[in-house]
Amino acid sequence: MRFLINVLATIVGLFVFCMIFFFGIMLIGALFSSDTETVTVKDNSVINLDLSKIEFDYAGKVTYDDLTFLNNKDKHNGLTDVINAIKNAKTDDNIKGISILNNESVLGMAQTKALRDELEDFKKSGKFIYSYADVYSQKSYYLNSIANAIYLNPIGELEFKGLSTEIMFFKDFQEKSGLKMEIIRHGKYKSAVEPFLENKMSDANREQTTELLNSIWKSVVSEIAITRKISEKHLNEIADSLMARSPQMALKEKLIDKIAYEDVYHSDIKKVLKIDDNEDYNIVSIEDYAEKVATTSKDYNTKDKIAIIYAQGEIANGEGDVDVIGEGSMRRSLQEARKDEDVKAIVLRINSPGGNALTSELIWREIELTKKVKPVVVSMGNYAASGGYYIACNANTIYAEANTITGSIGVFGMLPNFTQAANKLGLNVEQVKTNVNAAGYSPFLPLDNNFRGFAQEGVEKIYSTFVNRVAAGRKMSFEQVDAIGQGRVWSGADAIKIGLVDKIGGMDDAIAKAASLAKIKKYRTQDFPEYEKSLDDILSKFGLAQSKEAMIKEEIGTENYMILQRIKRLQQLRGVQAMLPYELEIK
Repeated sequence: MRFLINVLATIVGLFVFCMIFFFGIMLIGALFSSDTETVTVKDNSVINLDLSKIEFDYAGKVTYDDLTFLNNKDKHNGLTDVINAIKNAKTDDNIKGISILNNESVLGMAQTKALRDELEDFKKSGKFIYSYADVYSQKSYYLNSIANAIYLNPIGELEFKGLSTEIMFFKDFQEKSGLKMEIIRHGKYKSAVEPFLENKMSDANREQTTELLNSIWKSVVSEIAITRKISEKHLNEIADSLMARSPQMALKEKLIDKIAYEDVYHSDIKKVLKIDDNEDYNIVSIEDYAEKVATTSKDYNTKDKIAIIYAQGEIANGEGDVDVIGEGSMRRSLQEARKDEDVKAIVLRINSPGGNALTSELIWREIELTKKVKPVVVSMGNYAASGGYYIACNANTIYAEANTITGSIGVFGMLPNFTQAANKLGLNVEQVKTNVNAAGYSPFLPLDNNFRGFAQEGVEKIYSTFVNRVAAGRKMSFEQVDAIGQGRVWSGADAIKIGLVDKIGGMDDAIAKAASLAKIKKYRTQDFPEYEKSLDDILSKFGLAQSKEAMIKEEIGTENYMILQRIKRLQQLRGVQAMLPYELEIK
């Protein structure tokens, strides 16, 4: 009897679970598919340029094979959407200005420049841009320096000190711990692996890093000099002596316009809008306004299209995602754009430090096939380095921002080796094999010279292929590319001088060039890729498959979590890598 009761209880439990699961999925579907309210922009409105949730150029579009009712739900909170919204606001009579209030963002330097350029164009309409912060970081000040009026809290801070970066070296740690990375590389500048080989920065690495930072800093200073009417020489003097470290000093050096609290800032905006100080002025968030513009401004009656394919994140095998360049989504996007007769040209927007060399080659091949049918123009963002440059090199025309990080033509392989650590713990590994090379590589035995030779041969082959791809795409000789390759990184400003880039410019310039090459004047754009997802991906958004990462981040902090993720990525690397020489965080 107890057995039957248990069976019945199990059946009832399964039934209840299925019902809850079914209605849960329906609820999820309702949440995802419910129509968002149309944003109404009132007269005399001000856009609040909050960038805290803006991370990628492209916010992404997802299709679900097993849950088709969730399809066609585009997001419109990418940087491209923001820039298009600001472009639209320039001629929107309801929008009177833009407020940048206590703004911090995770956008990179090239993305920030693209946004700053659009804000500069917005000002030409005669509408205002006001900026206020309790604390201006150096990057946020670079963006906010475009404002008509810059406010700083009386006890706030402004950071203006120049650029820096730091690299951690693991050689001594490896020797002490016995946890070693076996390195096979080509390129004297391929410094992604240098921290595992040395305990200090090589001269070649220091040279390229110094030149890169100086080039980026020069472009930042030159733009601030124009908008703030301060000489570049004096701006460098301010940075060298930290002459803007307090609100009073920043005001004296003319980096800001007013020291005041936030309520004064809002009162001054009300004066510009000509409304009573006791009234609230109309504010529309940039995300809401971008949503409105994206869903109402496009002319779908225009037949001709330019496809914009976004390649953002590290390059890896698989489908890919909004922050991973996957073979699946990229090749599918290029094929769809190539076969669509209404698509007359393609702009490939790259924001990537590189990654898997084989995937880079496969994407390169798809671009090569596409280029035979219709023009392909590349627009580089923060990074288009190593594998990111690999997939750019055969385009008809390449655009980069002056502060884009590009080049890094080089490859490496990295194999974890725990032989010393295993010996310390009393572990011993022995192999039995039928042929000399049957066992391949074991992380618990010293790297065999035979295997190292084969691995080095593979790296050299891929490097040679990489250089040949660049040489063919850029109409250069192998020797010319090799001389500027070797894993060295370049800024966009320097890359144009050595032939890796054709022109300095942003997305608008690349789109205009694509239209010119396709000989079309009236067109609309279509965004790619569409990422194919499953039920598991939906559940992860509700914390049902992602709680482990969230808990770890909460316990050890975001910075420590990033270090943990960095180690995890290194462990997961498979095959030869065409990756940026090092993880560069510019401060």
